[in-house]
Amino acid sequence: MEYLPDSNVRYKDVDYWNERYRTEESFEWFGDFTKFDHLLRQHVGTEENILMLGCGNSALSYDMYRAGYTSITNVDYSNVCVESMAERHKDCAQLSWLCMDARRLAFPDGVFDVVLEKGTLDAMLVEERDPWKVSENTARLLHQVLLEVSRVLKPGGRFISVTFAQPHFRRGLYARAEYDWSIKHYHYGNSFHYFLYVLTKGEELSSEDAALERRLLEEAEAPPTNIRFQEADSEDFLNNIGL
Repeated sequence: MEYLPDSNVRYKDVDYWNERYRTEESFEWFGDFTKFDHLLRQHVGTEENILMLGCGNSALSYDMYRAGYTSITNVDYSNVCVESMAERHKDCAQLSWLCMDARRLAFPDGVFDVVLEKGTLDAMLVEERDPWKVSENTARLLHQVLLEVSRVLKPGGRFISVTFAQPHFRRGLYARAEYDWSIKHYHYGNSFHYFLYVLTKGEELSSEDAALERRLLEEAEAPPTNIRFQEADSEDFLNNIGL
């Protein structure tokens, strides 16, 4: 891969992305729109107000626009990406592009029907060595982002998260009553499955997810135990996520 970084940690570095976006035309994590369109249409209306979180240079927003979605706001923390994508799609009035930090979204409360991310949270997890227990710093980062996602969603709005993370790894990050949403998940793909999570604002956690939250809180308060880590910094993390 031409743009493969020399270390996974660079996936969290805006300078890496700025450099990459100066020359890379487009890249799709976890397959393009056609791979999960059938799932998206079940949960996202074409006239709903959509926020694309960490849009990158993916064609997802443009593909959705061509499929009839009429209002998509795209944000990314790379100014190079935002400027490039805005210029590329300047004739698409329904698509807007803003440079913004996902931890501090510059939008009022409750303005979006849907927040959609594809691979953005995965990029925030690249330094993690134990998939069962996220480090304190990363957990804090994800908590900031998820609080912001919940804040800008309307009641009944949906957070759509597309990832390769299996439910037994990802549900623990999403299962917090504080976010005020329920959790459902679906999968797509043939030889390798990817996952699409639908988190609906204003719905309670299931009893199973509420129990998971309680268990994780209890474990967080327990004395630390020895953990067997994965091999450090393997590029397998993002090498095989294209369909």
